[in-house]
Amino acid sequence: MRVIGQLANENLARTFGDYLYVQGIENKVESQPDGAWAVWVNDEDKLESSTKLLEQFRANPTDPSYQSQAKTAANLRAESEKSQEAWRKRLKDRRHLFRPLTGYGVGPLTFVLIFASVVVFFLSRFGEQTERVAFLSITQWWTDGAFVRWNGGLPEIQHGQIWRLFTPIFIHMSLIHIFFNMWWLRDLGSMIEARQSTLLLGLLVLVTAAGSNLGQYWLGHSVTFGGMSGVLYGLFGYIWMRGKFDPASGLFLHPTTVTMMLVWLVVCYAGLVGNIGNTAHVVGLIMGMAWGYLSSLRYR
Repeated sequence: MRVIGQLANENLARTFGDYLYVQGIENKVESQPDGAWAVWVNDEDKLESSTKLLEQFRANPTDPSYQSQAKTAANLRAESEKSQEAWRKRLKDRRHLFRPLTGYGVGPLTFVLIFASVVVFFLSRFGEQTERVAFLSITQWWTDGAFVRWNGGLPEIQHGQIWRLFTPIFIHMSLIHIFFNMWWLRDLGSMIEARQSTLLLGLLVLVTAAGSNLGQYWLGHSVTFGGMSGVLYGLFGYIWMRGKFDPASGLFLHPTTVTMMLVWLVVCYAGLVGNIGNTAHVVGLIMGMAWGYLSSLRYR
């Protein structure tokens, strides 16, 4: 923003400011200690043209064409304010982000994911008999005394059981496990559905589920894992980065929420809360953050 010159009084300054605004040149006028009024132009690329217009105005400030611009400028500013208000509505604070999309108060896909998780939880006898839902695991497994056995190489997936890449997310091991996962899914999933789309949420869930499940299998060397946590860290990472680099997306996480999620990740890695699929968490987080950052680039 640069000053292009001064005018003798407020009336002249505002008249010229309106004229510039109608020409598509953003500006502001400001009083000076000596009583004059300075004219500031926002876009430095328009300094030269603005200066020429100021010289023309000074030569004949009473020209009726300048006076007639005031009403036009007022209308344009009103339209601009409406656009700004629409933009601001997308930047709701956190308490308004989870607007109900259905009678259930959550997004439709979010509800389906929660419902499926609860059904599987009941089928597994509240997580006590996960072998009952082993057909949803990434690969078939069985117990041999105190050991869990499985065939390496994911043979079921290689033979067409592609759903196993995704379905471990529906298996939960305890009431606390499913309660907190569904709590976060309701918030994060509904936020994405409300501010982006159900289709995007579906893609995020599928991609981060497959990535986090494969990561846990290959790097975590386990097959009896389950839960929505890898996906949740993916959604968290996406919202965090998208909201940070593209605020107009309407996605937002309070700094306390970000800190809590990251601290929980460290606590799990430290082994303070039992057997946790840490690899799935990290893989999901990295995938979500990358997706959120890259998708924000076109809006920057």
